[in-house]
Amino acid sequence: MRGHNLARYLAPLALAAVAVGTYEIIHTDLQTHHPAPASVTVVHGRRIAHRKSSEAKFYVVRANDTLSGIAVKTGVALGQLESLNPKLSPDSLSTGQRLRLRR
Repeated sequence: MRGHNLARYLAPLALAAVAVGTYEIIHTDLQTHHPAPASVTVVHGRRIAHRKSSEAKFYVVRANDTLSGIAVKTGVALGQLESLNPKLSPDSLSTGQRLRLRR
Protein backbone atom coordinates (compact mmCIF):
# COMPACT_ATOMS: atom_id res chain seq x y z
CA MET A 1 0.00 0.00 0.00
CA ARG A 2 2.89 2.31 0.82
CA GLY A 3 4.28 1.92 -2.75
CA HIS A 4 1.02 3.15 -4.29
CA ASN A 5 0.97 6.29 -2.15
CA LEU A 6 4.56 7.15 -3.10
CA ALA A 7 3.81 6.66 -6.80
CA ARG A 8 0.86 9.05 -6.56
CA TYR A 9 3.23 11.85 -5.55
CA LEU A 10 6.20 10.97 -7.73
CA ALA A 11 4.34 10.46 -11.03
CA PRO A 12 3.23 14.13 -11.38
CA LEU A 13 6.71 15.30 -10.36
CA ALA A 14 8.31 13.07 -12.99
CA LEU A 15 5.89 14.35 -15.63
CA ALA A 16 6.68 17.97 -14.72
CA ALA A 17 10.43 17.24 -14.86
CA VAL A 18 10.09 15.73 -18.35
CA ALA A 19 8.06 18.74 -19.54
CA VAL A 20 10.60 21.23 -18.18
CA GLY A 21 13.50 19.26 -19.65
CA THR A 22 11.84 19.10 -23.07
CA TYR A 23 11.15 22.83 -23.01
CA GLU A 24 14.76 23.61 -22.10
CA ILE A 25 16.16 21.41 -24.86
CA ILE A 26 13.90 22.89 -27.54
CA HIS A 27 14.35 26.46 -26.33
CA THR A 28 18.15 26.17 -26.26
CA ASP A 29 18.22 24.51 -29.69
CA LEU A 30 16.13 27.29 -31.23
CA GLN A 31 18.35 30.00 -29.80
CA THR A 32 21.60 28.43 -30.99
CA HIS A 33 20.54 27.38 -34.50
CA HIS A 34 18.39 30.32 -35.58
CA PRO A 35 19.97 33.71 -35.01
CA ALA A 36 17.73 36.74 -35.04
CA PRO A 37 17.22 38.33 -38.44
CA ALA A 38 18.88 41.65 -39.22
CA SER A 39 15.58 43.52 -39.43
CA VAL A 40 11.95 42.75 -38.69
CA THR A 41 8.81 44.45 -40.01
CA VAL A 42 5.30 44.01 -38.65
CA VAL A 43 2.60 43.74 -41.34
CA HIS A 44 -1.01 43.10 -40.35
CA GLY A 45 0.09 41.98 -36.89
CA ARG A 46 2.62 39.43 -38.21
CA ARG A 47 6.37 39.75 -37.77
CA ILE A 48 8.21 39.46 -41.06
CA ALA A 49 11.97 38.92 -41.13
CA HIS A 50 13.97 40.53 -43.90
CA ARG A 51 16.79 38.52 -45.31
CA LYS A 52 19.54 39.62 -47.67
CA SER A 53 18.10 40.11 -51.12
CA SER A 54 20.68 37.82 -52.73
CA GLU A 55 19.59 34.70 -50.83
CA ALA A 56 16.54 33.48 -52.72
CA LYS A 57 15.75 33.55 -56.42
CA PHE A 58 12.13 32.46 -56.03
CA TYR A 59 9.29 32.92 -53.55
CA VAL A 60 6.49 30.39 -53.14
CA VAL A 61 3.13 32.07 -52.52
CA ARG A 62 1.40 31.11 -49.28
CA ALA A 63 -2.26 31.40 -48.33
CA ASN A 64 -3.42 35.03 -47.92
CA ASP A 65 -0.24 36.48 -49.47
CA THR A 66 -0.52 39.71 -51.41
CA LEU A 67 1.98 41.06 -53.90
CA SER A 68 2.74 44.06 -51.71
CA GLY A 69 3.18 41.78 -48.68
CA ILE A 70 5.57 39.58 -50.64
CA ALA A 71 7.54 42.69 -51.64
CA VAL A 72 7.89 43.64 -47.98
CA LYS A 73 8.79 40.08 -46.88
CA THR A 74 11.46 39.62 -49.53
CA GLY A 75 12.80 43.17 -49.71
CA VAL A 76 12.18 43.28 -53.47
CA ALA A 77 10.42 46.36 -54.84
CA LEU A 78 6.87 45.87 -56.10
CA GLY A 79 7.79 47.18 -59.57
CA GLN A 80 10.71 44.77 -59.78
CA LEU A 81 8.46 41.84 -58.86
CA GLU A 82 6.06 42.84 -61.61
CA SER A 83 8.85 43.20 -64.20
CA LEU A 84 10.45 39.86 -63.26
CA ASN A 85 7.07 38.10 -63.47
CA PRO A 86 5.38 39.61 -66.57
CA LYS A 87 2.53 37.06 -66.69
CA LEU A 88 1.71 37.72 -63.03
CA SER A 89 -1.72 39.06 -62.16
CA PRO A 90 -1.63 40.63 -58.66
CA ASP A 91 -5.35 39.91 -58.24
CA SER A 92 -5.04 36.18 -58.87
CA LEU A 93 -2.13 34.90 -56.81
CA SER A 94 -2.52 31.22 -55.99
CA THR A 95 -1.02 29.23 -53.14
CA GLY A 96 2.08 27.35 -54.29
CA GLN A 97 2.76 29.70 -57.21
CA ARG A 98 6.47 30.51 -57.69
CA LEU A 99 7.52 34.12 -58.17
CA ARG A 100 10.93 35.11 -59.48
CA LEU A 101 12.75 37.52 -57.16
CA ARG A 102 16.04 37.94 -59.09
CA ARG A 103 17.44 37.41 -62.54
